[in-house]
Amino acid sequence: MLNTAAKPFVRLVERYLPDPYIFVLLLTLVVFAAAMLFEQQSPLAVVTQWGDGFWGLLSFSMQMLLVLVAGYMLASTPLVTGLLNRLAALAKSPGQAIILVTLISLLASWLNWGFGLVVGALFAKALARQIQVDYRLLVASAYSGFIVWHGGLAGSVPLTIATPGHFSENLIGLIPTTDTIFANFNLLLVAILFIAVPLVNRLMLPKAADSIYVDPAKLQDQPARVGSNERPADKLENSMLLALLVGFAGIAYLVQYFVKGGSLNLNIVNYLFIFLAIVLHGTPRRLLHSLQQAIQGGAGIVIQFPFYAGIMAVMIQSGLAQSMSEWFVSFASAHSLPFWSFISAGIVNIFVPSGGGQWAVQAPVMLPAALELGADVNRVAMAVAWGDAWTNMIQPFWALPVLAIAGLKAKDIMGFCLMQLLISGVIISLVLTFA
Repeated sequence: MLNTAAKPFVRLVERYLPDPYIFVLLLTLVVFAAAMLFEQQSPLAVVTQWGDGFWGLLSFSMQMLLVLVAGYMLASTPLVTGLLNRLAALAKSPGQAIILVTLISLLASWLNWGFGLVVGALFAKALARQIQVDYRLLVASAYSGFIVWHGGLAGSVPLTIATPGHFSENLIGLIPTTDTIFANFNLLLVAILFIAVPLVNRLMLPKAADSIYVDPAKLQDQPARVGSNERPADKLENSMLLALLVGFAGIAYLVQYFVKGGSLNLNIVNYLFIFLAIVLHGTPRRLLHSLQQAIQGGAGIVIQFPFYAGIMAVMIQSGLAQSMSEWFVSFASAHSLPFWSFISAGIVNIFVPSGGGQWAVQAPVMLPAALELGADVNRVAMAVAWGDAWTNMIQPFWALPVLAIAGLKAKDIMGFCLMQLLISGVIISLVLTFA
């Protein structure tokens, strides 16, 4: 049984995986050493690359902080809380709770990765309030659905190469999403993972004696206090009219955006969450109360993302990421190139946890190799995309919003995610190679 097989991984990670902040500090030193050892970069050059790139993810960091804050504010509205609780009531046993949260997370992540991260974590909390189930595995299951995001509608790589003017257009032209996201091999892979990921999570469910539960009372959000309504300022803070006028103005913009053919992206998801939260909370005071609760979980994002930006800069500017990719390509064939592209992307993702950034690093290596070997370019591109998504299972970077919402640490869930990594890696490799 997988619950027995997962125990050593869970214990290993709980004992040795440090806080994500310590992880990123150690990762920084590893990249420094690798750039100096393998790329003959001087210590001063490496530090300069790191420092110059340290603030390269400021915009993205704010986006991720808003994923957490806006999603939390929306989920704390009475309407959404009620919907999540009713959906959670469908689970009548711990096993059903694990399967349900995984399926919801998979579906939401396939639609949009930011949406999936928030919805999965919030639904896990709703389930934990309804049913007694190992909370670590429940949150790990919510995060495990994230593995399909790069094969879904918001995948960075397939959307990039389908966009006119992308940086590799002179080499491969435009590749429509019908040949990537909606290609038969990719749809088959997504379908298999929709079956395998929930099943693996269910089979990892610990016995009652080994389970760790959470007190449902600790997952309840404190209701907003209306307070006095004596001062003119109090009346403004408790004004439904003010909130609804501004909230519906934001929703009106979204309607015309989608009518004109706009698509989901991270900014639009955050915009949607914010203005729905404004409307559904009803008053500015209730919204601000929710904001105060939400912002407490954003500390990890604020301090860690600049370090990842610095790591990415060293990996790219020193040539380390390109060297890693070229090494894998050096012994690949037309048939095996998708597999090695997947493996190399998985390794690079540990150091460059950004789909778009990783494609900018690997495309100049993988695409010429695919053309030279006569490999399927579409499949190679999606192999890089899936490699990026795959090792997110053990990369705390993307788990930070989920952990902040759930109130856990990385070590609490990564043992289960490591088992998912091993099994999903075999599945993705086989489909990319033989399907």
